[in-house]
Amino acid sequence: MTSAPTPAEVVLSARNIAKSYGSIQALRGVNFDIHRGQVTTLFGENGAGKSTLMKVLSGVVQPTSGEIVLDGQPIVFASSTDARNHGISIIHQELSLAPNLNVRDNIFMGREIMGRSGVDFAEEERQTRALMAELEEQIDPLTPVEDLRLGQQQIVEIARALSVNSRILIMDEPTSALSATEVEVLFKVIRDLTGRGVSIVYISHHLEEALQITNHAVVLRDGAMTAYAERAEIDLEWIVRNMVGENFDLGSPPTGYEMGDVALKIEDISVPDAAGAGYSVVDRLSLSVRAGEIVCIYGLMGAGRTELLETVAGRLTASGGRVLLRGQDVTGLTIAQRIAQGLVLVPEDRQRDGLVQTMTVGNNLSLASIAAFTRGLFTSQKAEQGVIADAIRKVTIKTDPSGAAPIGSLSGGNQQKVVIGKMLTTDPSVILLDEPTRGIDVGAKAEVFRILAERAKSGLAVIYSTSEVGECLSIAHRIIVMNRGRIAAEFPANVSKEKIMAASGEAVVH
Repeated sequence: MTSAPTPAEVVLSARNIAKSYGSIQALRGVNFDIHRGQVTTLFGENGAGKSTLMKVLSGVVQPTSGEIVLDGQPIVFASSTDARNHGISIIHQELSLAPNLNVRDNIFMGREIMGRSGVDFAEEERQTRALMAELEEQIDPLTPVEDLRLGQQQIVEIARALSVNSRILIMDEPTSALSATEVEVLFKVIRDLTGRGVSIVYISHHLEEALQITNHAVVLRDGAMTAYAERAEIDLEWIVRNMVGENFDLGSPPTGYEMGDVALKIEDISVPDAAGAGYSVVDRLSLSVRAGEIVCIYGLMGAGRTELLETVAGRLTASGGRVLLRGQDVTGLTIAQRIAQGLVLVPEDRQRDGLVQTMTVGNNLSLASIAAFTRGLFTSQKAEQGVIADAIRKVTIKTDPSGAAPIGSLSGGNQQKVVIGKMLTTDPSVILLDEPTRGIDVGAKAEVFRILAERAKSGLAVIYSTSEVGECLSIAHRIIVMNRGRIAAEFPANVSKEKIMAASGEAVVH
């Protein structure tokens, strides 16, 4: 057990930090300490102010009032570069990589290693390989980032922060797209860094995961600090109680209605590996889902969950098999045609694939159903506004009723509700959701699952994938476990976590 730190071990303090954006008060007099060689975990719901506080501490934004003290001396960071020069780096929640550049160039972008005749690409490549080895990830430094899966992109983001040799490293949702094995490697790196005296600030919505690594915990709610405790005083109940004010669960399978006929039937679907390695990431998989049924697909990273859902939705092309929607073969249809037929997908990466960042909340919500209120070259603004207001109300998005706010002004949880609401405005009969709760807090997760459960009662067939075993045991009537592109097991709602994990090939720790 790590002993409690003394005041001399505090390397950075935030004192009475406030930050406002117009009439919105994002931070309200927050006091926050970072201790040398230890991990301080910051908990809070989406919109609680966590990311804003970290942006202040890393020089990304300036506080409206308050003071930052570094090594006992007041300091003002003029920019993130200024903060980095003082040894403070941040891994942002939303990836900030340049997809058209390779891994090496992303890691050293803006601080290239110079040799006698220009940039020393060979040394940058050598250091990139060393970073990948440290993170136990086999990623070629010359691979374009856009060719990497989301979890690998997250590893590149982490490697870029590690390459700076920071004394304070802020990690904002660093594991949101990582597999369980990759999380363990990251935790090993964190323990090595703290052993060398590096201070870590860790933000995560994976509560049980965060408890494995933390020395101290701070909870923010509505921009104010509501609780602080040492690790020995913290458990899941303490975290949830201080985050949302009460014990919270993710719901249970909806009951009290009869399921309908088969809404979606997947017959012997196979999907080839995108890299052309000659094997199938989905291998002759068959699955039927009824109207009103909620099915969870669980599996580790690489199990084929994403490829299956994207193939069913039309984003990937199957090498064999077919997809039937209410008895009709839709295998050869485009994405737009499948949406029109009632089959929609909420993608894993909401920033890249689910939202248009330059649009408002309302425009994003109405985008998928715009044909319903468009005649020729003209759009009925009255009809569109009605759809927007209805979606905001039904999926409980925290924004103005008109939807005029920029999409970037919303918290991660509310942005995810926008993506879900956008697809629900098309009045689908089947909705596929790939990791629908990635990067959102426990309260927002419960809201997402409540929305899906309510729509299932109206006959919507729901299929969602997750890599969090606890989410399988929330609203699903049936749990499908995938392993290496195939269905490894099928369970009812009352199955144990251990059985789910064992079927996926994941080691079970007792």
